Amino acid sequence: MTISKDLLDDLLKGCERPEDLLDDAGLMKELKIRLMERMLGAFEEK
Repeated sequence: MTISKDLLDDLLKGCERPEDLLDDAGLMKELKIRLMERMLGAFEEK
């Protein structure tokens, strides 16, 4: 799987400081939560 440059650009909009990515309310934490929820949902559907 490849993540497109456009998708990355969209995700990084509004991120101006490292904290915007790495804080407890940052993008990385939200991505991790959303990916885990999505994966668990996919397993439940099977």
